[in-house]
Amino acid sequence: MQINPVSGGAVFQFRPAANSGIVPASMVMPLLGLALREKCSASGNVYFERFSMVVTITGMMLALFLSLIALGITRPVPTNTCVIAGLAGSAILYTTKQTLTVSEVIEVLEVLLIFVYLSLIVLYLLPRCFTPGEALLLVGGISFIVNQLIKRSLNLAEVKGDPVNYFLPVVVVGSLLLGVFFALLFCFMESETWVSSLFFHMMTAVLGLGILMPWLSLFIGRHPIMWLLDFLTLNDRRLCLLGYWVFLVVVATCVVLHQNHQRQSGSKKHQASTVVRKYFHLIVVATYVPGLIYDRQLLHVASVGCLAVFLFLEYVRYFRIRPLGQLLRQLLTLFLDERDSGPLILTHIYLLLGMSLPLWLFPGLCAPKGILPGAGGLVPYAGVLAVGVGDTVASVFGSTMGEIRWPGTKKTIEGTATSIFAQIIAVAMFLIFDGSINLNSTYSWIVGSITLVAMLEAYTAQIDNLLLPLYLFILLLL
Repeated sequence: MQINPVSGGAVFQFRPAANSGIVPASMVMPLLGLALREKCSASGNVYFERFSMVVTITGMMLALFLSLIALGITRPVPTNTCVIAGLAGSAILYTTKQTLTVSEVIEVLEVLLIFVYLSLIVLYLLPRCFTPGEALLLVGGISFIVNQLIKRSLNLAEVKGDPVNYFLPVVVVGSLLLGVFFALLFCFMESETWVSSLFFHMMTAVLGLGILMPWLSLFIGRHPIMWLLDFLTLNDRRLCLLGYWVFLVVVATCVVLHQNHQRQSGSKKHQASTVVRKYFHLIVVATYVPGLIYDRQLLHVASVGCLAVFLFLEYVRYFRIRPLGQLLRQLLTLFLDERDSGPLILTHIYLLLGMSLPLWLFPGLCAPKGILPGAGGLVPYAGVLAVGVGDTVASVFGSTMGEIRWPGTKKTIEGTATSIFAQIIAVAMFLIFDGSINLNSTYSWIVGSITLVAMLEAYTAQIDNLLLPLYLFILLLL
């Protein structure tokens, strides 16, 4: 059953022309927690084993709450999948309630409280941008990050670990604060004037230099800019990777400008084809694979920085901040598809998230020497396989050569088959170039995992850039 775009009387409006997506989204966080718990238990890391159970229970609590939102105050009611997810969440929560201590229960409730407030703000301010399932994944993940950052800020004496891991939480929280502040402010004043634009850039600088930088320095014990300079110039390999990535950024910019030039010289209704949009998938694959093979820490920091830039540019475009706001609107509208039905353009951010989430979630502390045995060695490559290779090949071959469609979908069997085949070839290439991967005869499990995720891509109406890497990540962890 589809969500009707005509939602008269609705408090929240979800993305039209897509089902609720509650069921596949609600299972991500619990399954992720259980898979991480198994790895942490095997490695003897008791702290992260307990934390993984908190992730599992919190995931079901968030799914139950969002199901109630979708059922109670959205018109029309988005399908009985919300009821199923809510009942499943209640059952799992009841059967596992004895496993948490009082402090862990409080942590779950803290995340739920943050999730409640963020859901009400985000879904109200950004109508038609998300399905309930997508909102669950994004807002749930942000809520967890906010809670962990607050928790660690209040216990600085216990803060330890790799400084690289603190960049993502600070960037996410800073971007969230910036977005909420200006979304509320520009409800009462015009955002397109030079005065408003100057105020936007000044407040962004104040937030970044006056709040986020000192906050980050508390975690890493040094000034962030000085640490970053030392980190980027550690060796010649990092400088070569940075130069290579700058070249790819120039290539991607040229593709955008070339496509817009074609639109201006031709029909005004010209839209980029599926094949053209997949150029960016190939560019991202060319970006991530060398980083995963040669320097994952540098790729981690670079992807977080890229996320910060993407979010900032989206704010500039959304609020029409001068001098680039209107230009970005003209350049990016060419690449819109049916999933960009709300006020935000999120597909490029979803692509970045899909490629980066396996790298950010990689359980280094629960893996001996930072390397997982068997199929787990491919865990950091889950985004590259599912989105960069699989989804790209499925879209290109399915739209150009596909004829036989899966029942009830627009996806073709030819596209799915070529997607699986391309991912298997990619795995073979990773084995050749990355000596840290030792599959230990788990080839059948890898092929089965790739096939299951390819079938999910064929049948899901959600943002596949976000959902597919997470499921492949979980399957490869098992």
